Amino acid sequence: MTRLPKAVLFATAVFALCLVPAGLDAGEKAAEKVNAVVVTGGHGFEQKPFLAMFEAFKAQGITFTHAPQKDHSELFEDISEWKYDVIVLYNMTQKISEKRQKNFMALLDKGVGVVVLHHALGAWQNWPDYAQKIAGGKFYLKPTEENGVKRPNSGYKHGVDFTVHIEDPKHPITRGLKDFKIHDETYCRYSVSPKAHVITTTDEPSSEKAIGWTLGCGKARTCFIVNGHDGKAYANPGFRQLVANAIRWAAGKLN
Repeated sequence: MTRLPKAVLFATAVFALCLVPAGLDAGEKAAEKVNAVVVTGGHGFEQKPFLAMFEAFKAQGITFTHAPQKDHSELFEDISEWKYDVIVLYNMTQKISEKRQKNFMALLDKGVGVVVLHHALGAWQNWPDYAQKIAGGKFYLKPTEENGVKRPNSGYKHGVDFTVHIEDPKHPITRGLKDFKIHDETYCRYSVSPKAHVITTTDEPSSEKAIGWTLGCGKARTCFIVNGHDGKAYANPGFRQLVANAIRWAAGKLN
C-alpha cells in the first residue's frame, strides 16, 4: 500500500474539520440523522424559500416532512406510529382538542424536541400549557387578562434591519456563532417565561429584548426563535445556522 505524504494527510484532516457545521465540535454527533416534522398553517408565509431552507439542512443530517395543518392540529390526533425526533412549529393555528393536547405532551415526555419559530408564538392561544411549558412565551392576539395581570395585544413591525446578539455564546445552539444582522419582522409586548434561558437578544427598539430562548418540558428540549418572517430571513446564513443548531439540540444531537 502506498503511503501518502504527511502534508497530504494533514491537509485532508483540516478539510474534514472545515465540513463540520458552525456550533458543532468535530467529535460531536454531526453524523447522526435527525428526522423533523415542520408544522405550518393558520398564517401565510413564503413557502418555496421556507422549505428550501430545510432542504439545505439535509447537508447537516436533518431530514424533514412538511405537515400543513388543515384541522389546526391533526398531526397530534394519533401518535401511535410517531417517527419524528423534533417538531418544528411554524403555525399559528388555534384549535387543539384535549386529546391532541395530551398526545402532544406525551411526545414531550418521551423526549421529542420542539423548535418554535416566529409567528408560532401566537398559536393555540387558549392552551395555557403551550405558552407556559412548550413555547416559553406568548404573542397576544388580543388584550388578555392572565392570573390577574392585564396584557395588551402584542405588536409587530415589518421590514426592520437589526442585529441579533448572541447572549449566551456557550450554549450548544449558539456556540461558534457571532452576532449577525438580519432584515426581518420584529415583535413586541409578548411574554417570556421566567423559566426561559435566553440565548439571543436585540437592542432594536421595536422588539422585546429577548428574541431567542430555551426551555425544558418533561424529557424534551424546547427552543423559541423570534426570527423568520419571509424569504430574506430564511436566506440569512446566521438565522439558518441558528435554526439548524436548534433542531439538532432539540433532538439531543448537540450537547
